[in-house]
Amino acid sequence: MPNLPRPRLRRTRAGELVAPLPPEPQAPEVEEIAAEGLRWVKIDRPGAVEQTWLEENFDFHALDYEDVLSRNQRPKIDVYDDYLFIVLQFPIFDRSVGRLGAGELDLFVGAGFLITIPNQPLQPVEYLFERCRQKEELRDQLFSRGSGYLLYRLVDDGFDYCFPMLRKIGNKLDVLEQEIFEGRSEEIVRDISNVKQEIINFRKVIRPQRPVLRDLEKVKERYLSPDMDLEIYFDDIVDAQERIWDMLENYKEVVEALEDTNESVISHRVNDILRVLTSISVIVLPLTLLASIWGMNVGVPGEGDTTAFWVIAAVMVGLLVGMVAYFRRRGWL
Repeated sequence: MPNLPRPRLRRTRAGELVAPLPPEPQAPEVEEIAAEGLRWVKIDRPGAVEQTWLEENFDFHALDYEDVLSRNQRPKIDVYDDYLFIVLQFPIFDRSVGRLGAGELDLFVGAGFLITIPNQPLQPVEYLFERCRQKEELRDQLFSRGSGYLLYRLVDDGFDYCFPMLRKIGNKLDVLEQEIFEGRSEEIVRDISNVKQEIINFRKVIRPQRPVLRDLEKVKERYLSPDMDLEIYFDDIVDAQERIWDMLENYKEVVEALEDTNESVISHRVNDILRVLTSISVIVLPLTLLASIWGMNVGVPGEGDTTAFWVIAAVMVGLLVGMVAYFRRRGWL
């Protein structure tokens, strides 16, 4: 018979050995608001305990739980007979790396419930949840219209949160445009690259959600609130998303134009420097030639004559003045 591992014993003060206490069951980190027959459940960063709680209280598909625990999900909408599973992404600024990233929000939506599962804190979700918890009037107003309207408010607040971020990007582009023509072209190359990266990351977050919102607009009436006309509300979300995309397209063109302009300014400045240096080289060339001829270690006319020195110096000065005047007249200097 194989030897079984012995349990580790703990010693009491009297020296008596007893078996260790079993670990206490961990409570799921679940926040919930209920009113008007509607439940809003918020689960931040779900784990195995939270998944077990969901399985005990709701009947969701196993693949949905896999998508919730996965960290790399694309925006999508899965339609079931009695609920919707939605994955959305919103842009957030990651201070640890100083870059714009994507925050994922998973949602289960049914006739009497809305479950939000962000993979990291999302300010629009946190703000609306706390307002509903603290303000009874707002809670009754939102919850009385069903889960479809609450979903609309949540998604609408998430996209409205994008506009201040877009305005900051627009302000950065305005500052960069001013600095380009103030002689700081070389210094702002990195700033242009950072803004361009922010726009690219923003577009990567918004682009995959465009078909998802259109699909949500098609299925919302059947699965969410058949007794309430939500057409105008979800059209508003699609319009906001399209405005965000149009602004990103505009910013993409602006930053590319600023990058080209900055490169042109830098190239123009380099050409000016090269033109001046080339002109100086050409001007000095005949003077160097004269100095080389009369500096040879052979007999030359006027060797040892003081008058000849002054004549040669005068000729060199005359050549210098004449060539500078000629170059200025031609616009080369």
